[in-house]
Amino acid sequence: MYELIQVSERCYYVKSPAKIGLVTLDGGDVCLIDSGSDKDAGRKVRQHLDANGWKLRAIYNTHSNADHIGGNKYLQSQTGCKIYAPGIECDFTRHPILEPSFLYGAYPPKELRHKFLLAEASEVEYLTADLLPDEFEMIDLPGHFFDMVGFRAPDDIVYLADCLSSRETLDKYGVGFIYDIEAYLQTLERVKTLEAKLFIPAHAEATDDIAPLAQYNIDKVNEVADAVAELCTEPSCFEVILKKLFDRYSLKLSFEQYALVGSTLRSYLSYLKEQGRVNAIIADNMLLWERA
Repeated sequence: MYELIQVSERCYYVKSPAKIGLVTLDGGDVCLIDSGSDKDAGRKVRQHLDANGWKLRAIYNTHSNADHIGGNKYLQSQTGCKIYAPGIECDFTRHPILEPSFLYGAYPPKELRHKFLLAEASEVEYLTADLLPDEFEMIDLPGHFFDMVGFRAPDDIVYLADCLSSRETLDKYGVGFIYDIEAYLQTLERVKTLEAKLFIPAHAEATDDIAPLAQYNIDKVNEVADAVAELCTEPSCFEVILKKLFDRYSLKLSFEQYALVGSTLRSYLSYLKEQGRVNAIIADNMLLWERA
């Protein structure tokens, strides 16, 4: 874990639970794409910087999930590097309490205030295309989170952040975290058409052909949408539907999974309602969901 993998003359990634991109710039400088899950990940990256005599110029965060920004504060304090994040992701990175609060829908209990959902705050600036190094292109990848982006780096290497999951993860867990179902499906359809020398997803193996995995993710999202609609055959409240979803995919409820899968289920219900496939009704002071 945390090995430095070179994939082209200038592009690398650090093998970690959420891959960290590294690209060499001019004058011995480098930039990172994300920073890992915590201070320990930051230390591992710092070791690679020191071993190669590289100076860290900037971190470009793809989005604000804690496993992608957790090393920010440590690396910034050690190197003085700039940190950039796009749109709303910048606000969440500046104020990390927003992530568990958003997932829970209120002030999060202590079971959700841990490093996997609550990173340390760092000094971040809004990322715009003109702030990127030469030969970089920002790719909008909304859906998994609010304003997530990826990057096409020099040597035609594309870093895809969390816009898709591995087959193994999808087969094991069934329900992946998604903020906006429609935007996510549109992103996957675009990703299917991309061409590059190599694609590096944060949570799947690097590949030169991303289309099959993108389609597998699309199929899984549609499968879960159909399953949620079926679970609404009888008018049911959210908690009942959530339990049935956990049972269907053999998931084990915990505070963390309640927040992650629960937030995703609400997104599916919103998506299905917009499609006219489910209705929301209020009966006896309860919000119920029923198949249209």
